[in-house]
Amino acid sequence: METIHIEHPHQYNRSDFPSLVLALGFFDGIHLGHQKVIGTAKEEASKRGWKSGVMTFDPHPKEVLRKGEQVDYLTPLKIKKAEIEKLNVDYLFVIHFTSSFAELTPQSFCDQYLIDLNVKHVVAGFDYTYGRLGKGTMETMPFHSRGEFTQTVVSKLNKKEEKISSTRVRNCIRQGDVTETCQLLGRSYETTGVVVKGDQRGRTIGFPTANVDKDSSYLLPKTGVYIVELEAADRWYHGMCNVGYKPTFHKKSDGDPTVEVHVFNFDGDLYGQTVKINWKKRIRDERPFSSVDDLIDQLNNDKVEALAYFEK
Repeated sequence: METIHIEHPHQYNRSDFPSLVLALGFFDGIHLGHQKVIGTAKEEASKRGWKSGVMTFDPHPKEVLRKGEQVDYLTPLKIKKAEIEKLNVDYLFVIHFTSSFAELTPQSFCDQYLIDLNVKHVVAGFDYTYGRLGKGTMETMPFHSRGEFTQTVVSKLNKKEEKISSTRVRNCIRQGDVTETCQLLGRSYETTGVVVKGDQRGRTIGFPTANVDKDSSYLLPKTGVYIVELEAADRWYHGMCNVGYKPTFHKKSDGDPTVEVHVFNFDGDLYGQTVKINWKKRIRDERPFSSVDDLIDQLNNDKVEALAYFEK
């Protein structure tokens, strides 16, 4: 896959690219609905003997149009690129989203970012919009195409009678339902972060943990205890993770919650390493215990449940 980063205004013209079938969208999460759009673009390209491509934007339009609003990404750009590459498309166009780009009329967007890039067929979801204030829709696109490209509109993909969307995935994560999150994504939800020193209390009670300072751009599941996998130095380990404020030891819940992973069958030093966490299943809420012994008993029960999960 060839990745092309484009700044507006660009200097490309049709002769710079082969005939393309292009999937359009922001594609945060690359969930099953996104995969349907991109897969349709690949099928259309194969039928026509053309190349396939995906066009996305960075940063999220909300960060530009709403004056720096913080967006918690399901897939920051690096991860989005990796997931799209797994889908075996030929080109990935990443448009730098700016206020001047946002002012393009729907016609100008089609002229400059579809026709001028030699796009011959467009694939997008039924609710895709383009151009200033999102006034361009899949219903107006045939008019704006000037007869230079055709289109396929992909209908919504439902699961449990509800549309699969990035908003739905975010809501699942915020509710701690990482099991449904995995079902909507077609894979485990993943975050990354650097292992930093914590209060090191876990090792004193028989449950040493890696304190993961997550990348701030990721959306974190709600507080609680989870079954996870952790990748360090290209090797995956089973474990369980507490997201929260350790109320048995701390009365206040100030600031961001900590992410602490107890890695099974591991004896080593992870400090300073960038690790990945795959979120598998939520076990329970985080809660205070009346004694450390009660906490240890609960952690042992959590570990039994996690080990049983992986044995399946």
